[in-house]
Amino acid sequence: MTSHLVIRRVVLLGGTTLLGLHFALASFSQAPATPLKVRHFDKVKGYLNPYFLQNWMLFAPDPLADDRGVLARAQCRDGSVTDYHDVTTPYVRAAQESRFFPSRMSRLVSAPMQSINATDPLLDRLREKHKDDIAKDQKDAKGKVRLMPEEQKAQDNAVRFLSRYSLTQMPDACGGDPRRIQVRMYVRELPPWSKRNAPAKAGKDTVQVQDFDWQKADELR
Repeated sequence: MTSHLVIRRVVLLGGTTLLGLHFALASFSQAPATPLKVRHFDKVKGYLNPYFLQNWMLFAPDPLADDRGVLARAQCRDGSVTDYHDVTTPYVRAAQESRFFPSRMSRLVSAPMQSINATDPLLDRLREKHKDDIAKDQKDAKGKVRLMPEEQKAQDNAVRFLSRYSLTQMPDACGGDPRRIQVRMYVRELPPWSKRNAPAKAGKDTVQVQDFDWQKADELR
């Protein structure tokens, strides 16, 4: 009987110690930056990833206030071009129809769309602060400061992913053998929540459309 009590206490003490160590490491990962945290953060992150990673992505500090999505069309071998295919709506509708177990397929489109428009916040502040000092050859045709190579590469990868994904959503396009794929991203501004029930006015919808370069279908497969 005594041995069983000893074993139980050892197990309880060991479990409590491990649990306390886990919460200590999780708290350490969220602590302010210090020399100690910089020195040991990689080891702590290696333990927490991927199942115990601490972040704020569960919350929505900046929720979407627009309707955005992706359309795609294909160019056939004979030069003809198909109509645009709605890549986004079917999966958004599927997620809305299943509130308890929603499909997450729509994230395959929404995440790259955010990457296309995302830039480094620090660089954005620097660009805005020194916009008058930036040379003309560092700006594009619209007068905007050109992206850094890393930012441009991230956007190019996002467009390529959307093109590849769109290709999989159009299996019958051009008889199943398209030559090229083009992606169009649209963003439609929605009215404020306080005016959600107000009747829509003709011509008042603001839709921004961005067409990306054609991608070779053979290179996307």
